[in-house]
Amino acid sequence: MIEQAVKREKNAKGVTQVEWKDTRQFIDALARTGDLTVVEKEVHWDLEIGAIGRLACERQAPGLWFKRITDYPGCTVFMNPLATWRRVAIALGLAAESSVKKIYREYEEREGRLIPPVTVSDGPCKEIVKRADQVDLFDLPAPMLHEGDGGRYIGTWDLVVSRDPAAGWVNWGIYRFMVYGARRLTGFPRPTSHLGKVFLDHYVPAARPMPIAIVIGADPLCHLAASATYRLGGDEAMLAGGLRGSGVEVVRCETSDLMVPATAEIVIEAEVLPDAVGLEGPYGEYPGYRTGEMGNGILCRVKAVTHRRDPILTIDATGYMDDSATITSMSGALAIKRRLERHGVPVVDVYVPPEGAVHAAVVAVSRGGPEVTRQILEILTSRRALLSKIFVVDGDVDPFDLGRVLHAFATKCHPVTGVHVVQYTGRANTLTPCYSQEERKRQAGGTVAFDCTWPPGWSREWEVPVKATFDSIFPEILQRKVTASGGET
Repeated sequence: MIEQAVKREKNAKGVTQVEWKDTRQFIDALARTGDLTVVEKEVHWDLEIGAIGRLACERQAPGLWFKRITDYPGCTVFMNPLATWRRVAIALGLAAESSVKKIYREYEEREGRLIPPVTVSDGPCKEIVKRADQVDLFDLPAPMLHEGDGGRYIGTWDLVVSRDPAAGWVNWGIYRFMVYGARRLTGFPRPTSHLGKVFLDHYVPAARPMPIAIVIGADPLCHLAASATYRLGGDEAMLAGGLRGSGVEVVRCETSDLMVPATAEIVIEAEVLPDAVGLEGPYGEYPGYRTGEMGNGILCRVKAVTHRRDPILTIDATGYMDDSATITSMSGALAIKRRLERHGVPVVDVYVPPEGAVHAAVVAVSRGGPEVTRQILEILTSRRALLSKIFVVDGDVDPFDLGRVLHAFATKCHPVTGVHVVQYTGRANTLTPCYSQEERKRQAGGTVAFDCTWPPGWSREWEVPVKATFDSIFPEILQRKVTASGGET
């Protein structure tokens, strides 16, 4: 049984702890449940790995561990760590076949328990240490992931550690990084991201480089925490501890005082230069399209690389239904739910379906109508407007059942009065494919909310039609009889 194959234990406080502390143990767990494909045949870093990984995502296939990479003996690649709900469930120590709703509930419960990291003096990530002229990023099998990419990307399934020098706040985030030379990287942290904002606010005006650590191949829940839509000033290292049920062991970098997960596969210690840029992109991103053209990205100078012996490079085959479709959507849905609750919206549940590339959300409410729909729209677009489509449904519609959501949209959303739109400038998601290049420059866009609820003024007895479904149009006594017999007559 898969339930038995995934080991879990509870600590003295009754908190569930996952069994794995690093990527290698997680790979072993996936192998036991049949959620890993080991590729022994030699594959090429130039497009072939990317093509295989992309197809695996679109087919919701198992994770991939490539054991032989052309030109790179001694290095392997683990691709798409959490790109399916089965693998997310396994990472959380749940049965692989757990429902999406159960996975959401488990994440929500653990997100409220923060466990601080544990500082250690050494760790596996420092088995090999290379400094200054010893560093050559081309020693690692960074792949050319998509046809038309601007270069080879080494930072796709990473975890970037940075610190706000004024507040002392340490942030973990996931940002893409492209190899720009033997000791150079160029990347795409948005100006509104923690890294981008701190860099522009504190380091550029002072004309000094900003230290960062790019962590590759930490345990999967560290990466989940780094990708999470988390509160401003929140500590992702503590969030990762809560998700794991035990504190993350962290160790000091070689060239800065930043702390990184000690069991990571690879750590790239770098500094973002305040007076230089590097051309970066285009790139096949998580919305499922190649985004933009080559443009100016931040330029990083690598000061040291530390890694385990025979390092495993972790890669997300970004595009349609990649890792962000699961982990970013889950934390994002919870953030939306809590934000709406704080504003008094009668929200029951929120689902961000992975098929929507984190651009659409389904919000179930106990009381609907145009006023509630408009309130939801205004709340979710008042700061950063990442969503472009919002579906508001009644609480009797399971937001995790997209068939029922589509039925509600088709039958309950009035084509004139049920559609609510806002437009804005300066806070749109620049990776939204339908926006023009001019709109992206101005961060201009819009969000539409579809009111798929019955008008609150309608009589539930006379005006709201009875749904012709098993659980609505038959007496409860007959429903119980039918279900008890398994539907047999």
